[in-house]
Amino acid sequence: MKIEFWLNGVKRQEEIQPDTLLLDFLREKGCYSVKRGCETANCGLCTVLMDEKPVLSCSTLAVRADGKKVVTLEGMQKEAQELGTFIANEGAEQCGFCNPGFIMNTFAMLKELTDPTEEQIKEYLSGNLCRCSGFVSQTKGILKFLQYKKAQEEA
Repeated sequence: MKIEFWLNGVKRQEEIQPDTLLLDFLREKGCYSVKRGCETANCGLCTVLMDEKPVLSCSTLAVRADGKKVVTLEGMQKEAQELGTFIANEGAEQCGFCNPGFIMNTFAMLKELTDPTEEQIKEYLSGNLCRCSGFVSQTKGILKFLQYKKAQEEA
């Protein structure tokens, strides 16, 4: 079946099988930041943005991307690197495997919440798992990133 969509800002037409998972499809297209974790929609490693909303690509069929804008970490490398640095500086990048999901969900959260509290951050990111450091370091890094962005806007 044929789908038409935008992947990281580039309009594409692709022929896919109806049962292809979005996760597998995106990895075939070179989006290796989209990771396979639990395969049960519980860990957040496979998170991508579809029309600016977080989607778990391990439980979403690729046909759902038809007519949509899909963004992976590859499509927002500058922003992701900036946020990733704050997370790493707090010691939350022991293995780094969970970071793409955390980063994608953080940017989705910022589309919905302009000045999130620590509790809102924890709630929004509760679908992401980190087996190395938990949420403390990620949350601290995100809060410091938000303070940095707010200071930039005020300057």
